[in-house]
Amino acid sequence: MPVVQPQILNGGRGRGGVIGYPLTELYEEIAFVAFHFHWPEREVMRMEHSDRRRWVSEISKLNRRMTEGR
Repeated sequence: MPVVQPQILNGGRGRGGVIGYPLTELYEEIAFVAFHFHWPEREVMRMEHSDRRRWVSEISKLNRRMTEGR
């Protein structure tokens, strides 16, 4: 049996971070942030996952406020 890295054997626990993030969702997040803030794709792609998700959340809040007339 081939040697498997310990972090894979335990499901990646203990190492932190995102092991497998669906590419479709990644590209949706990048497009969303880049479109709304006019930030370059490369800059958005380099963000930490949690930071990018936070920006997606904040942009969504702004969009909801605008459509609700606040």
